[in-house]
Amino acid sequence: MADWVLRRTAARVVVLDQYGHVLLLQARDPADASKGHWWEIPGGGIDDGESSADAARRELFEETGIRDAEIGPCVWTQHARFTFAGWKFDQHEHVHVAWMDRIDLATLTPGGLEAFEVMAFKGHDWWSVDNLLASSDAVLPRRLREFLPDLANGTIPDSPIDITHIDPDIAW
Repeated sequence: MADWVLRRTAARVVVLDQYGHVLLLQARDPADASKGHWWEIPGGGIDDGESSADAARRELFEETGIRDAEIGPCVWTQHARFTFAGWKFDQHEHVHVAWMDRIDLATLTPGGLEAFEVMAFKGHDWWSVDNLLASSDAVLPRRLREFLPDLANGTIPDSPIDITHIDPDIAW
């Protein structure tokens, strides 16, 4: 495991279809099978000179192949600390909302996954809010279930809401 920490700013995107369902990626840590699987919204690091909205659009394409989503405003922020693929991350995230018509996810081809992402991502699916709330599967962001219902109902905050969840298991 890395002794150093990758500190960065990242962008994520909550993709909603016309029915209020959210697109989630199923993932696993390729370096730690004991974590099991979880469902997460697409996203990743912001490149130099890139806005968070542009990074959200790029990450959505890289991780799913989707180009047609309408990227909206940053609705949430969070400070996330985690270990993934043997790397320690300390990142500040800007979470945008996006809208698109539902597509058949079986037709998607990611537009540029990194090697560890190829090993990590195990599929994707549209989730209704009710099914997500009823599920016991882990999700990222950790407070997704708390804040998604308003967003799926069309309530966009006037300014981004801090949804940071402090994980007591991350001691570094």
